[in-house]
Amino acid sequence: MTPQAFLQNIALRLPLLIACLIVGTAPAFAQSRSAGLLNFNSDGSRFACSNRDSGSVSIVSWPDLKVLHEIPVGLHPEGVAWLGTSQLLACCVYGDDNIVIMDATEGKVVRRIEVFDEPYGIVSNHDGSRLYVTLEYPGKLLCINPSSGSVEHEWAAGAMPRGLAITADDSSLFVTEYLSARVLQLSTADGSIQYSWDPASTDNLCRQIVLSPSGNRAYLTHIRSRITAAHGNGSIFPYVSVLRISGEAKGTRHRVPMDTIRGTRVTANPWDCDVTPDGKALCVAFAGTNDMYVCRITGDDYVEIDYQTGWSLGSNPRAVRCSPDGSAVLVYNSLDFEVVAHSLRDGRTVGKVAVTQNPLPDDVLLGKKLFYTALPPMTSRGWISCSSCHPDGDADGRTWQQPEGLRSTQPLAGLAWTHPVHWSADRDEVQDFEHTIRGLLMQGPGLLKGNLPDAMAEKITGRSQRLDALAAYTNSHRFTLSPHAKGGLSPAAKRGQQIFLSPETRCSSCHSGPFYSDSQPLPNNQLKLHDVGTGRDDKTELMSPKYDTPTLLGLYRSAPYLHHGHAATLMDVLTTNNPNDQHGRTSQLNHDQLSDLAEFLKALPFEDPEPAAKSSGLLRVGGAQE
Repeated sequence: MTPQAFLQNIALRLPLLIACLIVGTAPAFAQSRSAGLLNFNSDGSRFACSNRDSGSVSIVSWPDLKVLHEIPVGLHPEGVAWLGTSQLLACCVYGDDNIVIMDATEGKVVRRIEVFDEPYGIVSNHDGSRLYVTLEYPGKLLCINPSSGSVEHEWAAGAMPRGLAITADDSSLFVTEYLSARVLQLSTADGSIQYSWDPASTDNLCRQIVLSPSGNRAYLTHIRSRITAAHGNGSIFPYVSVLRISGEAKGTRHRVPMDTIRGTRVTANPWDCDVTPDGKALCVAFAGTNDMYVCRITGDDYVEIDYQTGWSLGSNPRAVRCSPDGSAVLVYNSLDFEVVAHSLRDGRTVGKVAVTQNPLPDDVLLGKKLFYTALPPMTSRGWISCSSCHPDGDADGRTWQQPEGLRSTQPLAGLAWTHPVHWSADRDEVQDFEHTIRGLLMQGPGLLKGNLPDAMAEKITGRSQRLDALAAYTNSHRFTLSPHAKGGLSPAAKRGQQIFLSPETRCSSCHSGPFYSDSQPLPNNQLKLHDVGTGRDDKTELMSPKYDTPTLLGLYRSAPYLHHGHAATLMDVLTTNNPNDQHGRTSQLNHDQLSDLAEFLKALPFEDPEPAAKSSGLLRVGGAQE
């Protein structure tokens, strides 16, 4: 390090070190009782941060902000939790379906615990003898003994749970449903539901929940998706919900719109929040507009929180944690790959640390930043980004009223192999989303100079570095294997596979090839569209009743189904939403055969589709991905 860099580093950290000396050595600090991507240990001397893109967990000292270890853990790590007062910690490895126990002193993995699918939130009880984990799919809460690695209990925890917090006496857990923002309070003794805070029908994308130090309130960030608003006319709003856990208003829920709490200034995609140790303020990070609001907690049952101050953050902030002494709030800017400490007094940057190196190609990183931002040039109004409906390439579980008709949000995995894009196949390259960026939905200045040709006319690939980067990221999403096929296809799924491939059902005539779709770029726009009898179910449909064939991979977690979202389950697709056998011939199948067919569909993908796609000569947009 050069002398100039050394002095600059000291200058950044000096105010924070002085503040720590003034307040003295803090007593033992009870680490956050809430799941999160960033969490302090019990004495506040270090914190752990999960790095989703790098597949690692970083251990960082506090307050001097030195990376002590970066521990590889696997595909897409999410929540981290310290085990009681020990130097052991656990991480949910979302993409590999396991819980990793690490020794923060040695910087190594000491145990892996396999779980069914998609662990996200994790907390420990006080003595570290139990871990509680949410499984987004199939909607479970696990009680795990970390010493033995055994799953002692498995409880139903709603639909797609993510956020998780534990009460100070270890008696209750608070669980949030990701797609609905419903909150359940469950007993740690038997998993029984003690209370439920029901959401509004528009509540969506709730990742975390935090408890106040007094335990009388819970706070959660989410958005509200107004799916009936075409053209994006006020369709997505950022919210904080406040749950009253005790007091006269116990059991009620208060929603605070974060796009109006500071006058007319709009924010987007609230991702995480935390309460200061004194319980007087709530810090809320917005991953779409790259900023933070510090809100005063009023302590009443009416306003609950109001705006106090705010400041700009780095790129795509996903985690917020207040320091043990309350002097600073730490923010993980995920696409800068660093944690920044801001003074809670005035918002100054008092320290920063790179927690991992950028693992992404330059074009994918640029494209990902564009995908997640709700700032110009992607938008002009600051309220929506691509990730508002497709976070991490997933779907938002919503069916939107678009100008052309009802359209359910599709996941992005496999998109590079299944062009054209959209249910109506109205775009032959991802770069055509410039139409959306410039259009009434996002109203941005756009990424391409000059006139924009029709989406199905001449190619615009290669005309804009930023558009090509956006396409590179959007086309980069891959499938993970279905948890229903970890041990291979079950006997029921094998029977269902034969039914699927049968010429009598004709399922595989359209859902063909490694991606179970005949959607492929063709010369002269000779698109393969199919009338499967669903286009006439929607009176608002303005386009042809013929639709592009979606991939069937990942169906087990991507409900609702069909372009209009009318099918809540796979059985609905095969029965009530296929009365005339236009969507495959299924009316002749008995209940057992239908169940077997659904089991096969749930098992997709049971193998990586890309090797077979490459060997068969299928075209991947943008070239083969290494």
